[in-house]
Amino acid sequence: MPGGNSYSTSDLSRKSGDIIAEALRHPVTITQRNKPRLVLLSIEDYQRLMKQSDPRTAGTIETMSDSLLAEFEAAVDAYAGEDEPRRP
Repeated sequence: MPGGNSYSTSDLSRKSGDIIAEALRHPVTITQRNKPRLVLLSIEDYQRLMKQSDPRTAGTIETMSDSLLAEFEAAVDAYAGEDEPRRP
């Protein structure tokens, strides 16, 4: 998600205040030897990315959708049925 403007690592040392101010508005790419190496972004953008990137979420059966709960119960029933001894 590189930002609109790109700055070199030497720019970062010379213009850090301006670059930080810009990064608060939108992500900024930092280059090293003309290659993108880092992206500087606001904490809000970072948190939004982290929330979107991790599909694992904690929940409880109470917060599970009805369709997912039905699938879960069916899977548990099927799994439990495999462990029961077969009767003739």
